[in-house]
Amino acid sequence: MKAVSHGRPAGRYASCQNSEVFREVKPWRGVSYSKGRCNVPADDQFIASREVPRRRLLQGVGALGVAASLRPTAAFEKGDDDEDQLGPFGPWSAPVNLGPVINSGANQIYNQTFPSISKNGLNLYFTSDRPGGVNAANPGKVTEIWVSKRESLDAPWQIPVNLDTFINSIGSVGVGGANTAGSNFSPDEHFMFFWSPRPHPDACGIHTSDLYVTWRINRRNDFGWQEPVNLGCMINSPQFDNAPNYFEDEENGTISIYFTSNRPGGPPGSQPGSFHIYVSTLGGDGLFGPAVLVPELSSAYDDTSTAIRHDGLEFFVRSTRPEGRIGLEDIFVSTRESTTDPWSTPVSLGRPINYPGYKTASPNLSWDGKTLYFWSDRPGGFGGQDLYVSTRRKLRWNERNGEMGHQR
Repeated sequence: MKAVSHGRPAGRYASCQNSEVFREVKPWRGVSYSKGRCNVPADDQFIASREVPRRRLLQGVGALGVAASLRPTAAFEKGDDDEDQLGPFGPWSAPVNLGPVINSGANQIYNQTFPSISKNGLNLYFTSDRPGGVNAANPGKVTEIWVSKRESLDAPWQIPVNLDTFINSIGSVGVGGANTAGSNFSPDEHFMFFWSPRPHPDACGIHTSDLYVTWRINRRNDFGWQEPVNLGCMINSPQFDNAPNYFEDEENGTISIYFTSNRPGGPPGSQPGSFHIYVSTLGGDGLFGPAVLVPELSSAYDDTSTAIRHDGLEFFVRSTRPEGRIGLEDIFVSTRESTTDPWSTPVSLGRPINYPGYKTASPNLSWDGKTLYFWSDRPGGFGGQDLYVSTRRKLRWNERNGEMGHQR
């Protein structure tokens, strides 16, 4: 099997199929990863060899190893200085279209959704129904996950590359039953969560979507992902479970996944089949527990495609709720004083993020909380659902009085 395929950057990548480092398996809830393909940059393979003890731990203790591997990361360590705190922030800037390289190009009407930016801001994962991936010409518009890179924060985005069949699934023409979408990362960027209705022996429903996870040994290798594993039927349901958002509480070490689902049990008066916000917490046994409705964030309408700031104090959600909405779908925001407090009632971000008469959805927030990625079908794009970016800056002490609460 070739070490490089589907237009992946050549040269730096060397096959590791026969390496002892990658012969071991990684379990989740008693199900094991197969070793699969793992092309690690040749000059980064020494990093992989240093991580073998962690890998062996995961193999040896089963599901408990998952809990150990998902313990809160050192990235959350912070001091008491104001410079270490996120926010408060000023208003969002006018959104900028990410351009034809990311958004399929002029006169090609494809959809780009679910952006997910890396911590360093140099890798952008997103979902697209464009051709050229594992579904070739893709007449059924099956969604797949792609990744684009840039050399620096000021550099242009490079041509996106498909994550290949190890992550994406081949669907049926006109059906799209094997969609793959909504990539989301753990803080250490070794785990990627997503949703898919793909056929799978552990699927929790028939022709409905479940939440999945995959793992890579080197967080700098966008093509080293292992075989995805279903998160199980404690968190998943027979209905649609979409848009996972992983959250580690830096205050108490709790690990949770927020996601959207159209399972029964939504708020009173919910529209039939509408999606709402749920949360599941990781137990000491390495299993995500039963999902619980988050009533403060949910409405009787559709509430989907969420983002949570990494300190857990700001939450973004795409919603069709009418209160304050100016578009067909708006991005709303909720805040709280601490992670033990309830969320405030979400309010629309208004202009310039949302656009009257059009859809704005799939929020994704940068690690520092200053950059918001999302998609919209507003005028001025390339004909489909395009990705946009907006920024805000952290306020100085003398600027903080009088700012709106949702800019905390």
